[in-house]
Amino acid sequence: MHSKMKEIVAHKQIEVEALRRRGVPAVTNKDLPPLRDFRAAISVAKRIGVIAEIKFASPSAGAIREKIDPCTIGRIYEEAGAAAISLLTDSRVFGGSLSDLPLLKKAVSLPILRKDFIIDEIQLRESRFYGADAVLLIAGILTKNQLKELIVFCKELGLTPLTEIHDHEDLEKAYDCGAEVIGINNRNLESFEVTLRTTLDLARLIPKDRVLVSESGISNKEDIQLLRKSGIRAVLVGTSLMKSKDMAKKTRELVNCGKQMGEPDGGD
Repeated sequence: MHSKMKEIVAHKQIEVEALRRRGVPAVTNKDLPPLRDFRAAISVAKRIGVIAEIKFASPSAGAIREKIDPCTIGRIYEEAGAAAISLLTDSRVFGGSLSDLPLLKKAVSLPILRKDFIIDEIQLRESRFYGADAVLLIAGILTKNQLKELIVFCKELGLTPLTEIHDHEDLEKAYDCGAEVIGINNRNLESFEVTLRTTLDLARLIPKDRVLVSESGISNKEDIQLLRKSGIRAVLVGTSLMKSKDMAKKTRELVNCGKQMGEPDGGD
């Protein structure tokens, strides 16, 4: 794991301890925002769905875009045909805010993925309380026991866990823990280098009954056309959308390409 990633996780542990001290309000399911089916939204037949991401900075790119109202961006994504929205809630590195989540939930009708460094069950309770429909679980920063317990607890809460992998070790961990929705991160967490070959290499090893998402490094319709052969059901796209001068046009371009994909050809 890259030293920067280790630093991020170490700081997240401090945040989790603070969250434990203040706790998450105890409420009943009827008082919580209704859940939206993230898995179904990104599993439309004969289509590669676009999970459009809202993020204002990243460890690799630095500042991506001046912060504007996330709800405005969410509406743009939805109107352009995105299948779901990913919201970065980490404030220290990604410039996000968890307080944006309930506002975004009210502003759009799409399922919302909370993307953060989830390492503890209390963060899942917090995610459900704030209105997330799905959460990102990064296999590379979790032990097998941690990942399994978090996946199980997600299901108890009704959340969809998107289990992120990058290499064969992560894949074995995710498979052993019963991950059903698997995101293949094309970014190496050791070097931060990106190659779409990661998806092409790993996807062929994953059972067909899993829902596959390709993450990172996807910026144009040619990338989606290349990934088509891997059998993915969705792509998670952030930086290229957030950097675009016309986010609506860029989102529609990728969405329309995904609609034209049809069934994967199974080639290489």
